[in-house]
Amino acid sequence: MHPLIPERRQLFQNIFAPAAKAAAATTISSWLFVNPSWAKPRSTVLKRLVCVGGSLTEILYALNLQEHLIAIDTTSTYPMATKRLPNVGYARSLSLEGVLSMRPQLLLATEDAGPPQVLRQISHAGVQVRVLKADHRYEGLIDRIRAIGFLLGAEARAEKLIKEIHHEWQQYQQDFDRTLIDKNEALAKNESTNKKLKAMFIMAHSPQQVMVAGHSTSAHAIMNYLHLENAFKTLQGYKPLTPESVIAGQADIILLTDQGLQAQGGMQGILRLPGLMQTPAARHRQIYAREANHLLGFGPRLPSMLYSLAKEIHTAT
Repeated sequence: MHPLIPERRQLFQNIFAPAAKAAAATTISSWLFVNPSWAKPRSTVLKRLVCVGGSLTEILYALNLQEHLIAIDTTSTYPMATKRLPNVGYARSLSLEGVLSMRPQLLLATEDAGPPQVLRQISHAGVQVRVLKADHRYEGLIDRIRAIGFLLGAEARAEKLIKEIHHEWQQYQQDFDRTLIDKNEALAKNESTNKKLKAMFIMAHSPQQVMVAGHSTSAHAIMNYLHLENAFKTLQGYKPLTPESVIAGQADIILLTDQGLQAQGGMQGILRLPGLMQTPAARHRQIYAREANHLLGFGPRLPSMLYSLAKEIHTAT
């Protein structure tokens, strides 16, 4: 058995361990919210909610709490029902006037939202603002589900959804482990190729600004869950793609979003990016794309996305 498999199993056992469901509200506040003083809203009967963050919007729909929603941001693209809601703009550049024009009672966002001064102004205008930790981990997803259930008085629904996601993840993890074991048994016959695959994530939503993902990004976290080594793990955050760094990275796998693939003119456009054709990933067409929020959002579809993508990558290579 591959030496990393027991470690992965222990990690998943820790993830699946039951959380402290009866934790006091002050404790919940301290580890779920960016500002510990922002605990439960003054009233759980909230009929006018603006949600900023695609994964949070997905959670609301998964909890069947969408009747509270009056507006969303541009990252909230799933499910399709979100298309019928007014949009308050991009999460990182919210407009005070745009949000207040919706007359919300509650603004729900992750710490990726901003600018900070706009969030403060929204709060000063009398809107209850709740900012959840982004935390790009599976545990972070569970925390956000529990936080939203706590905020909206739907704790039972939240625990039911968490149980369903735990079950789904456990099933996928077992199959994923089996795939890795089979693959590594085959690779063991050739020690020169018995190594962790290297991957790079390309953020290419704008033709004028193409970036690669370093550590402390959701893309880096996804690569870890896929049992891939980030070719740009020494970088912090997102950095501009350069032909020298791409060639030096020699990635076996390229990940990107559907939006990025489209913005670059499809697969041929991606292959024309500087240095890409000098990587094993491009030469062997090991390039995989998913919808941005599905791939990077750490929402309720995370287990199924990881499973499908892992199966594609590790059976193809």
